[in-house]
Amino acid sequence: MQTINIMIVDDHPLVRSGFRQLFESENDMNVCCEAATMKEALQLIKHCKPNLAIIDLSLPDGNGLELIKRVHTQYPDILILVSSMHDEDLFAERVLKAGAKGYINKQEAGEQVIVAARQVLDGKIYLSSHMAERLLLEQEGNPRAPLLSPVEHLSNRELEVFELIGHGMTTGEIADKLSISVKTIETHRANIKTKMGLSSAGELTRSAVQWTIDSY
Repeated sequence: MQTINIMIVDDHPLVRSGFRQLFESENDMNVCCEAATMKEALQLIKHCKPNLAIIDLSLPDGNGLELIKRVHTQYPDILILVSSMHDEDLFAERVLKAGAKGYINKQEAGEQVIVAARQVLDGKIYLSSHMAERLLLEQEGNPRAPLLSPVEHLSNRELEVFELIGHGMTTGEIADKLSISVKTIETHRANIKTKMGLSSAGELTRSAVQWTIDSY
């Protein structure tokens, strides 16, 4: 029996421990390495060479979407399953476009993560039945497809900026964290306000804070 090597990328030790116990209770699965940050993940993956990487979207030193893109580009044979607390409606399609093969909400994970992992390892996409139906309706142009929320119109970078605003960070702090200019952040802020129909910086901040509270 060939062993399936799994990498877990999550900044919460208890989550990593729980996943390790679940995977290693399977006869053919082994957790070959764990990482708490994007930097650590990119360092370990060179030596670990997992068959499957379980990646959270919220990492202390970067955006999980960026990590997915880098892993998918540099190691195309490594399959990726996202496990996150974020809204599946907002992020599932984004992670698939970035290179992941599935999305499972942490609140629903438990032993279901084994099912999700095996489905991805079998070459299939794993999503909740609700999300799979929604994407199918959208692809068909079906009028029954749910309308996009204002946040769903944001680009990945705009969404990242919006979330950091919600965490109380200033324009300068966001620019430093993302290693881009203050002017670029101001442009993103303006675009976010336009796309979400917000008329002031105060409305943007309130909306971002409320969205961040609701997302966790």
